[in-house]
Amino acid sequence: MDRLQAMQVFRRIVELGGFGKAADDLGLPRATVSLLIQQLEAHLGVQLLQRTTRQVRATLDGQAYYQRSGQLLDDLDDLESSLSAQRSQPRGTLKVDMPIAFGCTWILPRLPDFYRRYPGLQLDMGFHDRQVHLQREGVDCAIRAGNVVDQALVARPIVRLHQLTCASPGYLARAGTPGRLDDLTAHRAIGFASGNGRFFPFEFEVAGRMREMQLPSDLNVNNADAYVTACEAGFGLIQVPRYHVQRQLAEGRLVQVLEDYGVPSWPISAVYPPHRQLSPRVRVFIDWVIELLQGDAAAQGALMERV
Repeated sequence: MDRLQAMQVFRRIVELGGFGKAADDLGLPRATVSLLIQQLEAHLGVQLLQRTTRQVRATLDGQAYYQRSGQLLDDLDDLESSLSAQRSQPRGTLKVDMPIAFGCTWILPRLPDFYRRYPGLQLDMGFHDRQVHLQREGVDCAIRAGNVVDQALVARPIVRLHQLTCASPGYLARAGTPGRLDDLTAHRAIGFASGNGRFFPFEFEVAGRMREMQLPSDLNVNNADAYVTACEAGFGLIQVPRYHVQRQLAEGRLVQVLEDYGVPSWPISAVYPPHRQLSPRVRVFIDWVIELLQGDAAAQGALMERV
């Protein structure tokens, strides 16, 4: 039995909640995954996993083994990465995640520069408008929009995106153009749901304080591009980062409203699980993103600002 491989397999089963998912994630046959766990449990003399028809969960012994073996695997990965960094540039695969529209606008088109700097790295990129669970989904680091409330993650603030309130000319022709916040009682919004299903309220800065307003909606979405498209179709008002609608504003497909009422800027942060030593792969990617975005903030102050 390869004990290191068995520990890696066990870790992914616990994090993903199933043998099949772990096998797919690691690129191994399911029979190999099952055999490694059987051999590991026989070697340790304890049952690590409790199997039912619906799920796989770690036993008490399994939970203890998960914590200790996970730390050993992280330490080994950090050791290998640090030695690799001393020998040459970082190598290996880095799994990252970020919001769809933000990643496609600001990060993905610039990746050739990253690969020129770090040719030994391969990126496995995920694009989601939900907040993925980094440990459970095996993600090394993520770019997050909004306030980071997960205390189990390390967050490095990068920039803040300027936001605005807007609607389509067709919607405003039907419903009227709001000039004051009180006018919003006669308006509808497009609902945007976060990863936990909570719909974001509208937010305005009034006399140095934030005011939240929850407008009624006929249409709810969970994707940033769909949010803007629905606004163009006339379903109601939206609040969105300016960069995401600057083309629609310039072409007259959307119109900014309530310009006298500021919308709080939207923080962008790099997040990653806490480690005693940050992997060089993660470090160089985060440093590159920070350099990239803070340079953009200096050049495009109307869209974002440095923190």
